[in-house]
Amino acid sequence: MKKLKLIISLFVLTFLLGCSNDSGDINVDAVGTPTNISALTTVTQDNSGKVTFLPRGEGITRFEIYFGDLTTAPAYVNPGETTIHKYAEGVYQAKIVATTINGKTTEVTQEVVVSFRSPENLVVLIENDLVTSKKVNVTATADFALFYDVYFGESGKTDPIAVNNGETISYVYKDAGTYTIRIVAKSAAIKTTEYTVNFTVTNVFKPSTSAPEPPSRQAADVISIYSSKYTNLAGTDYFPDWGQGGQGSSWAEFNLNGDKMLQYINLSYQGIALADGTSIDVSGMQFLHMDVWTAGVAKIETSLISKTNGEKPVTKDLTANQWTSIDIPISAFTSQGLTVADIFQLKFVGTPWAAGTVFIDNIYFYKEPAESIKLPVTFESTVATYTWAGFGDANFGPIPAAVITNPDKSGLNVSNKVLEIKKTSGSQVWAGASMNLDSVIDFSKGTTVTMNVWSPKVGAKILFKIENSKSPKDGNGNPTVFVEIEAVTTVANSWQLLTFNLTSSNVFSTTIPYDRVIVFPDFGNAGTGATYYFDNIQQSN
Repeated sequence: MKKLKLIISLFVLTFLLGCSNDSGDINVDAVGTPTNISALTTVTQDNSGKVTFLPRGEGITRFEIYFGDLTTAPAYVNPGETTIHKYAEGVYQAKIVATTINGKTTEVTQEVVVSFRSPENLVVLIENDLVTSKKVNVTATADFALFYDVYFGESGKTDPIAVNNGETISYVYKDAGTYTIRIVAKSAAIKTTEYTVNFTVTNVFKPSTSAPEPPSRQAADVISIYSSKYTNLAGTDYFPDWGQGGQGSSWAEFNLNGDKMLQYINLSYQGIALADGTSIDVSGMQFLHMDVWTAGVAKIETSLISKTNGEKPVTKDLTANQWTSIDIPISAFTSQGLTVADIFQLKFVGTPWAAGTVFIDNIYFYKEPAESIKLPVTFESTVATYTWAGFGDANFGPIPAAVITNPDKSGLNVSNKVLEIKKTSGSQVWAGASMNLDSVIDFSKGTTVTMNVWSPKVGAKILFKIENSKSPKDGNGNPTVFVEIEAVTTVANSWQLLTFNLTSSNVFSTTIPYDRVIVFPDFGNAGTGATYYFDNIQQSN
């Protein structure tokens, strides 16, 4: 029998391969150390003790295997090849040394147990994968076993897959259904130990992750039907049914850890009806967007339905077990003769008919913005809407924050519009206001941010913060990828220019997609009811 265990974990990370020289040749010195080193070990079931090593890893040109017995010379093995060694019964520490083209090495030690006892106490775990449809994960362990063979029972696939004892093997079936799975645990003994079961392989019928978050858009640039990002049309009926319930088609609002989405079950055709038969004019929009997740629907046909001249469809392919983001040009409907000035319904048709479920989120019409919210922010646009969200009043609610007419057109700042933040009495020391940008900050325009600030006092600490709003959240729901820079006012009741050097933060990187700006007036002090003004947030070198 024989059994392999990884005793020493890899301690070396792979460095990026790159760095071509001017002639286009690969820079060999840039090749990193080998990674993911292991070996599949199998043994001949004839009491001979013959063990076959199949070493594996990434970035390797040669393996050396030291067998851990009285044999001192290693076996040299090329990638993809095997070597056989005959052991006496016992426990050995085999060493695998992997070498790259530039001579860098990684070494791991594995325990090889050679026993002529047949495997005992076989324990098998077979599970359907929670993310990928028709994927099965098998793990088997047995005393005295070195490896096990798995026969997955799919027609035409008669050869087993060998796996080290205790490791997991995954297999994706072509179709869902019930299959006979057989596991054969093997040691160096002639006798093996088997386990056979009829296992039902299933599709994954629901998403495990949310749809991609839509970008920030101006209110005039989007008409939202269903999305938590934008303001949806009121009174929309997401399941008018249209008589399809008799074919088993149905609807629900699926809740994924607080994120809601539409679920059309056994989709034949279902749709959406605007409130009380009202219609919307989408002729000024450029696209219809939606995100669709499915396990088994191959195509979705989407129709806009006009009060004037009926409906026209557009069909899109779907990718199983992941979100498919769909953007349909409005011209794809108008080119078929559809009038889009009075759309009152949307219809979805599934292929195959009434045989699969779809989850749909972020259904909205949109157009590219005439003017987007991005740095520099001057507040002077007559098109853009500057939406600042205040936070941190005495009860952890929002403090007032809004773009207003400049109350003090003098000195450094005679512009018409400015941002006003009122740090209300008793508000939190970290009270402030934030605004989402329509696009990430382009640091080719500079890594220093300047801002005109009007403070009612000298010595007020102004904290400027940028965030990657899509980064993982902390326990309070705040993004964990951010940069904070402080500056202090030196004049009162007058405009002054404050500078925030982002590179002074050791966590700042120009490669991170920062898409939110936040301002904290008089940071570190509770609010006293004072008002602060900000303007001309822009980059410089």
